[in-house]
Amino acid sequence: MRVAFIAAECEPWAKTGGLADVVDALARALGQVAGPTSGGPLAGPIDVFLPRYRSVPVPPAASTRRLRVPDPRASDGATDVGLVEAEANGYRLRLIDHPPAFDRDGLYGDADGDYPDNAWRFGLFCRAAVEALRSDPEPPDVLHLHDWHAVPVALLRDDQLRRDPAIGPAAVVLTAHNLAYHGWTPASDVPDLGLGAAALPPGADGLDLLAAGIEAAELVNTVSPGFAAEARTPAFGMGLDRWLGARGEAFFGILNGLDTDLWDPSADAALAAPYSRTERAGKVRCREALLAELGMDASDPAPVLAMIGRLDPQKGFDLLSEAAPRLLGLGFRLAVLGSGTADHVGPLRRLAAERGDRVAMVERFDRDLARRLYAGADGFLMPSRFEPCGTGQMIALRYGTPPIVRATGGLRDTVVDAPSHPRSGTGFWFEDASAEALVAACERFLEWYAPGTRRWERLLDRGMAVDFDWRTRSAPAYLDAYRRAIALRAGRRGAA
Repeated sequence: MRVAFIAAECEPWAKTGGLADVVDALARALGQVAGPTSGGPLAGPIDVFLPRYRSVPVPPAASTRRLRVPDPRASDGATDVGLVEAEANGYRLRLIDHPPAFDRDGLYGDADGDYPDNAWRFGLFCRAAVEALRSDPEPPDVLHLHDWHAVPVALLRDDQLRRDPAIGPAAVVLTAHNLAYHGWTPASDVPDLGLGAAALPPGADGLDLLAAGIEAAELVNTVSPGFAAEARTPAFGMGLDRWLGARGEAFFGILNGLDTDLWDPSADAALAAPYSRTERAGKVRCREALLAELGMDASDPAPVLAMIGRLDPQKGFDLLSEAAPRLLGLGFRLAVLGSGTADHVGPLRRLAAERGDRVAMVERFDRDLARRLYAGADGFLMPSRFEPCGTGQMIALRYGTPPIVRATGGLRDTVVDAPSHPRSGTGFWFEDASAEALVAACERFLEWYAPGTRRWERLLDRGMAVDFDWRTRSAPAYLDAYRRAIALRAGRRGAA
């Protein structure tokens, strides 16, 4: 098989969230378990198409060529774009370079909001990726599209390129990482997508790109089985539950994995001391160093709960802000690392200012501090209102820090509630999206918290033993999906 990813983000080149981590880690894992050197079914490295935003450096030894690409905004209907190609991290990075579209401060917008020409920008990106694939010696078997930004590829395949020998036969797998963002395009902007008049249904006031992609793809998945079930309901489907439900077995969940080479407490240079599942003494040193860094008493045995993420109600930061005074009353200390708008965490910020010995709030994006929090905290909070998958809970388990999570989506799939399952539990659940339920879960954590005791140490051991490696289950599951999508595409074309 030859597989091409089309995505708006890929770590470490361009990132605003978890989409970037998944694209990079999955592309690498597929090459390791299924590439030619492993005797697997891939014909070569995964192609990863990415816009060359201003912040994206050109990798060393990259080559560049020009592509002529249809462009509805060009006077003659086409424009030249650069295709920058380089081997990177076990896959082939293919950057679409067009400064008028991508040489900007932000990936999707600026302080005033989304860029008003995003339909043109990402439509051009998709058309350029298609033209690059059409010019290659071997056609793709699978077009793996990530979120709404890549959906124009599927619509091009089914309309203008349905008889194209390179693109027409290719199977489409669409991964919906975040159902909250649809790529809604008003009718007046649809021509900028470059898809032709057929893209907009008669009388429609616009095009929901993600919904259109769900209809067009051979297979659609989201990033955990739990969230796939939730997404079929109005409460979690973000307005797409009707489209997702209509796909039946063609919509499913594949749990995201974890890059266990990147997240490894025995080799993490950001930590004060290394440690592992079989030798956890270094975790005590990590706790001491973290508390000293945050200005807290390292000798105080009071448990420390950490939380990391976007300061967003989806992530439950408002629940923590409301619960914080009661958690302090129970004897907990809090360490919070977050970035973004923070209107709803004012009480938490005030507590950090008034009680710096008990509450630390660091409002920035800090990779190394995040690693030290995973290692040095006693418990890890993820009170998300919804969570398609999440990686924080996986990292916390690998670093021996039991997570306290709301039982939703991928959090329910990856954490086993210890009070309900004392012999197999790895963390602590709560059901309601409320401060009261969060506090109650932390009280259950406190009943278990006793470092050095048999029950507590077994809890940590079980968590660190869970295998979330991309190469173990997630990448093979995507390979199975590719095979299935290829068969479905062949059947569709045969029936036509």
